[in-house]
Amino acid sequence: MFTRHTRHPLSIAVLGVTLALQAGAGFAQDRSKTEGALELGATAITDERLGETTEGTGSYTTGTTRSATRLALSPRETPQSISVITRQQMDDQNLTSLSDVLAKTPGVTVSGFDSSRATFSARGFEIDNFQIDGIPAAFRFGNGIDQADMVIYDRVEVLRGSNGLLSGFGSPSATVNLVRKRPTRELSGYASTSAGSWDTYRGEFDIGGALTSEGNVRGRFVSAYEDRQSFMDHLSEKKQVFYGILETDITDDLLLSAGLSRQTNRPEGSSWGDSTPVYDSNGDEFALPRSFNPGTRWSQWDNTTDNAFVTLEQRLANDWVVKGSIAHTRTDSPITLGSAGSGNPNPVDGSGMGIWLGKYRYEAVQNAYDLHASGPFQLMGREHELMAGVSHRDIDHDATNWPFLFGMADNIFNWNGNFPKPDWGNPIYRDETELKETAAYLASRLKPSDDLSIILGARVSDWQLDTTRNLFATGSRTRVQDAQESGVVVPYAGVVYDLDRTYSVYASYTRIFKPHESEKDASGALIEPEEGDAYELGLKGEFFDGRLNASAALFHVKQDNLADLVGTDPATNAGIYRAISGAETRGIEFEVAGELARNWQVQGGYTHRVTRDGDDDKVSTTEPEDLFRLSTAYRLPGRFDKLTLGGSASYQSRIWTDDITPRYTQGSYWLLDAMARYQLTEQVSLAVNGNNLTDEKYFSSIGNFGGAIYGDPRNYTLSARLDF
Repeated sequence: MFTRHTRHPLSIAVLGVTLALQAGAGFAQDRSKTEGALELGATAITDERLGETTEGTGSYTTGTTRSATRLALSPRETPQSISVITRQQMDDQNLTSLSDVLAKTPGVTVSGFDSSRATFSARGFEIDNFQIDGIPAAFRFGNGIDQADMVIYDRVEVLRGSNGLLSGFGSPSATVNLVRKRPTRELSGYASTSAGSWDTYRGEFDIGGALTSEGNVRGRFVSAYEDRQSFMDHLSEKKQVFYGILETDITDDLLLSAGLSRQTNRPEGSSWGDSTPVYDSNGDEFALPRSFNPGTRWSQWDNTTDNAFVTLEQRLANDWVVKGSIAHTRTDSPITLGSAGSGNPNPVDGSGMGIWLGKYRYEAVQNAYDLHASGPFQLMGREHELMAGVSHRDIDHDATNWPFLFGMADNIFNWNGNFPKPDWGNPIYRDETELKETAAYLASRLKPSDDLSIILGARVSDWQLDTTRNLFATGSRTRVQDAQESGVVVPYAGVVYDLDRTYSVYASYTRIFKPHESEKDASGALIEPEEGDAYELGLKGEFFDGRLNASAALFHVKQDNLADLVGTDPATNAGIYRAISGAETRGIEFEVAGELARNWQVQGGYTHRVTRDGDDDKVSTTEPEDLFRLSTAYRLPGRFDKLTLGGSASYQSRIWTDDITPRYTQGSYWLLDAMARYQLTEQVSLAVNGNNLTDEKYFSSIGNFGGAIYGDPRNYTLSARLDF
């Protein structure tokens, strides 16, 4: 389908991986026969120090994470800001989607794009690095990860700042890693059901355990079904999730894991773009009710995502581990859209609003491969750690486009979504996009002394993006996009110094290099790759044997070719961007997560940042400069110990956009949530969750299409759960 280009070899980095693998194999020759069996896969909960798995710990923090370097480091040992939303926090606060989770994550904002899509940002920039079990997910090519259901995940790790070492090219926002649930060694599971506002009904089922008497084969099956209406008129959605995984101890030291998952989203009445204009035809401020839905009744944004994965882990001697992973993701999104979201209405008779009418089909296939080795080595009488790996991914994305049509609403005040579905006829063209990325990466954690850790690493990448347009009427094929980068080196450096047994200071640096995949200027040309540097300096504390973690950080980011959204092409609804040179972001962050006292969990943080361009003008103004998140849960003592109470508070400062004339501002606001859970028996519990208790009326985003998107009004959920 495409002309394939010869890639530049990554010989030096690949050689490092080969040497690491040979070193691990050499260690295996001296292996003691008395060493225990491999126990890398199964979930096992103990009362000891926290590990990576969060399920069953009851904690709002984790013991170790591999998101920064693939080395198992505690939050205190990681020289960057990192947040982990654990399984316990997701269950306590009824966080069932990725949007729910990131809305509770310190330093992260969630902005609605329409009724079915959302964007996420950190430190003022959009998050576009997503991973599942450490393998990149093709977020920009419509794989639906912004709609991902949380029922199949143990935790969500959010590493703020650039992570070019493991997530491709560096981006200064954050990397989000969704970590799947794994099989348990003992038979366990749960079933739950819930009912909530706007006729929202949900059921979950989860069971896992050993499948053989020896316990060497283990499995887990997870499913969920959700049927909901909305606070918006004539909007509903049905969602199904299935997940299965098998683990097999092929030998005492070789673990094979394989799994499948599927998620389907079937909305009806989907909006497309903003939920309300913010100015009328006279230029006065204007807003339709929160219940208003610009979508037609037949408008839908269907999405089906299938994922299959296989991992193989081999333990060698001296705690060396080699791990290979293969992941296959397929997404299919047949879309027919109608939305009365264009224009500025006459405030008297409601005329003047146009209706976008579009039909598309997005199909994406990603294959991702990763092989890495990690373990300790001796140098100058001290033990250090080394990690080396290679990765490759290819994405084929087809976007079939039918004619874009346009209609008019007679009176927007009488709009009820009843608009005839047009006959689009035959498709006009299909854009066939192929993305390839091959990389080798290397990192070492050096320990010159017991108190000092130095992490040095680099990633060398080749990247290629091709798009060919196939015109169906003529059969012609034209290459409309051809971009590539070869031998791009992204270095990483971090240092952590332990002041005492509780506190550590740290600093880190990484380069930013981010090719733009879809951001085009007014002429239709891709913005040049974003380049820059990211620095972070901070203090971390670890209390109660790691059950409570706290951090404070200063960060500074320098960027050129930063893509800034300045408008929308009315013919295609595609964004129009400009390149900003000399942009600088400065900020501070504070975070605390874990057990403040017995049975009292907390997770929260505060972020302040300002981004300015080379002319000292503020940019990224549609993201708040100040952001506060706090979540907590407390199980009462004594005779009331069956009751757990909790809640959360979120604050963000004002945001504004000059893309709408005149400037439009969303003021600062607070959101308050609460929860209560009662343990009827050891296995049965009842819970109630309330969100936006003050019924704050606010916009979650402004300026995407010249209007704004409402945030959710006050809502409640009642749930029951049976554990077994």
